[in-house]
Amino acid sequence: MTGLFSLTMSKNDGILCCLLLVILGSTSLYTRYLRNTILMIKLYPEREPSHHINLDDTLNFGARPAVQTSTSWNASIIWEGMFDPNLFDQKHIGEKSSVALTVFAVGRYLDAYLKTFLISAEQHFMLGLPVTYYVFTDLPDKVPNITLASHRNIKVIQVGKHTRWQDISMMRMRTISEAIESEIRHRFHYVFCFDVDQEFKGRFGSEALGDSVALLHAHYYKLPKARFTYDRNPKSKAFMETGDFYYHAAIFGGTWQNVKHLVDACYLAIMEDKINDVEALWHDESHLNKYFWIHKPSRLLSPEYCWDQSIWDKQDILVTRLVWAPKHYDTLRTG
Repeated sequence: MTGLFSLTMSKNDGILCCLLLVILGSTSLYTRYLRNTILMIKLYPEREPSHHINLDDTLNFGARPAVQTSTSWNASIIWEGMFDPNLFDQKHIGEKSSVALTVFAVGRYLDAYLKTFLISAEQHFMLGLPVTYYVFTDLPDKVPNITLASHRNIKVIQVGKHTRWQDISMMRMRTISEAIESEIRHRFHYVFCFDVDQEFKGRFGSEALGDSVALLHAHYYKLPKARFTYDRNPKSKAFMETGDFYYHAAIFGGTWQNVKHLVDACYLAIMEDKINDVEALWHDESHLNKYFWIHKPSRLLSPEYCWDQSIWDKQDILVTRLVWAPKHYDTLRTG
């Protein structure tokens, strides 16, 4: 009996020792796991969800030291190398951002430029986002039929043809306002307004979206302010003695609310000039510069977003995103 008891106790002691070893081993492994987990959290903190990121905080303003990347009122000036395109696209796709693009193709401009403009836009403009091209023309039957990607559409709106190209240029402000009020405001977050005599050559993406977007004119962005061609006629509502930058009316945009405010203000100023028998030096562009002098844009696009390839000094232009098409004003314009 004594031997049997001793044998039983020995087996129990062995089992107890094994259990203790298992517990100690498990505790050691768990402690090591916790220590490694804490270390990983410190070294690689969980990335903030993209929809919570302020995209302007991700811009690298020092990436392009040779050019101006922000304004005195802290608006960003977008250049190649300043932004992460994937981050911008992911956020805007997640937010279901949508864009209306307005373009006027009146008279001979339709045949000369519209097809190239639309085809190149499908290759480079706001890819991955819902886009509708609002084509304003006096020749709706001649608008080319092009292949569009998913969630992208063309809407053709017939407009009257003015006898003078200057009137076409100036009256587009009223037409854009009417389109925003009747339709665009109910379907789109952003509006971009383009001249048709341009061709997309590279990414023109979601980094260009903002509350109020203006474009630096390729021919003036390096010149002193004294050489900016603001309207200097005190009788015009576009009159300016000085300004911040010279903006190109070939592109402007923003939220539909801000674009509508812009085009309404410019249209009213143009009509007041007409009543007073005055015409601004550069027509709607002069009024647009006056507007942006008073109402500062929140985002500026560098000349990469609208470049004239005839300019010999191209050292700042790492990417041409949109270029001026060859101009044939002698045959295209009347009046």
